[in-house]
Amino acid sequence: MTGNAANLYYKSKTVSLIILAITAVIFSRMLFVFFNDLEGPNPIIIAAVTVPVYLLSLTVYLFTPVKITGIGRLLVVIGIQILLVAGVYFFMR
Repeated sequence: MTGNAANLYYKSKTVSLIILAITAVIFSRMLFVFFNDLEGPNPIIIAAVTVPVYLLSLTVYLFTPVKITGIGRLLVVIGIQILLVAGVYFFMR
């Protein structure tokens, strides 16, 4: 019984980290959509923004001692990603 619970937790954590990676890519892409660039967003630049956004959200998700667990914790970290990308946008503007 304990092995199944640990396996379920591992799968849940893996899915959460994949969701964080996907949202980091989406928010980084959305950041450059709002800039008026005739050539469009460069995939290398998007990747360069995605990595710090994901690493920061990964750090917050894994190492912050918050009493929020499960989907609530995931939503808080996604909110942090949104705030981070919005801050970068207003700083670059």
